[in-house]
Amino acid sequence: MLADSDTRWKWGALTAHRIAPGARLDGLLLRGRATPTARQLDEVGVRAASLREVTAAEFLAAVDRDAYDVVVLACVGGTVQAMLHGLAHNLNGQARRPVTVTGYVGVVYEKLADGLLLRHGADVVLANSAHDAERFRAVYEGVGADPGSVVECALPFLGGAPYRKSAERPYTVVFAVQPSVPANRADREYLLRRAAGHARRHPDREVLVKLRSKPGEHTTHIEEQPYQKLAAKLPGGLPSNCRLVYGHMGEVLDRTDLLVTVSSTAALESLHRGIPTAVLTDLGVREALGNHHFLGSGCLISWDQLDEGALPEPDAAWTARQGVVADGPYEAAFDAARERVAALVARETLLPITPYYTLTTAPGYLPGVLARHGLDPSGALRPDAAAGRPASGLRRAVRSAVRDAARGAYRHGVQRVAPVIRRMGEL
Repeated sequence: MLADSDTRWKWGALTAHRIAPGARLDGLLLRGRATPTARQLDEVGVRAASLREVTAAEFLAAVDRDAYDVVVLACVGGTVQAMLHGLAHNLNGQARRPVTVTGYVGVVYEKLADGLLLRHGADVVLANSAHDAERFRAVYEGVGADPGSVVECALPFLGGAPYRKSAERPYTVVFAVQPSVPANRADREYLLRRAAGHARRHPDREVLVKLRSKPGEHTTHIEEQPYQKLAAKLPGGLPSNCRLVYGHMGEVLDRTDLLVTVSSTAALESLHRGIPTAVLTDLGVREALGNHHFLGSGCLISWDQLDEGALPEPDAAWTARQGVVADGPYEAAFDAARERVAALVARETLLPITPYYTLTTAPGYLPGVLARHGLDPSGALRPDAAAGRPASGLRRAVRSAVRDAARGAYRHGVQRVAPVIRRMGEL
């Protein structure tokens, strides 16, 4: 399984366990700006038989049918497309090859066509709900691409104990933050002030601000304004019953009575358990925020309403369409995917990997996508790309030190320099 961030590792590893129960899982982490740290991997709580960092070249060199029966590509769309072309170049024409599986880590509220067409060519493209499956097939059919790879399932990290209010602990409100939504400092400070204000207004409640990463760590998206730094500068600070927390989202939800977010996938986890779930309208209902995805959910509400004691009432038809609180046992949601993957693995030969994007359909787009991963337009490694051969101990140490320094410089630029430049541009 190839992953390029902590959230995609979580999705990919859990998906692999769901679609191929009992199979050995080898984890490959694509080296880049969002490569998860050991702390992030521990927080996700998913274990693999082996785990190592690789370049795109090293991944492509490692994949063959003798090594793997199934390859889960848990990466951003452009990376999936590049790996599919690389695998096609290396494996098409061979008698056997691994089954390729990909999908999305959560709510698909932006770049629907772009992301889907970059994933076309995989044997299985997983859709996390009936709603997504219909949209995915419509996109593929709309460009004349084969929609047969789309298979409906569910998010692999749903589940957990159904919600039961407890008298043994304080009523707990969890504000699930997101790295990039909202993006600007003023909006993020506003949300933090409102969470702190809710705690002051309700001293009998505990308000937890659930963080995704520590300063300097990266997730799927870049976090330019970490809530940790904003909280340190918040006038009056956080009240005693409001605090920042890390940890596995499932464990946090075990003690949650009200989940509040702008548009996090955590809302679906919460709804699946029957926890009251609030999707904030304070900053508007906008595509840029992703909360437009929750139109019709019954969950849209403001901090003012929450302060007054209002609780959202989820719409049962909407939640069922989104793959949460659906009829039947949760595990049954993966039956179709398991059957499809097992049937493909059992075949003596598979059809060649044939993505929709080729030099005929996208001659002005595809070469750039491939070049970012060291591939030429045919899917072959460029001569200047890394050969993927093992490094000596000294070379590994030097490469690791240089990589860590480069990441530090990049994060400093994202979190310190870029915001200053933007503020200067607004003067």
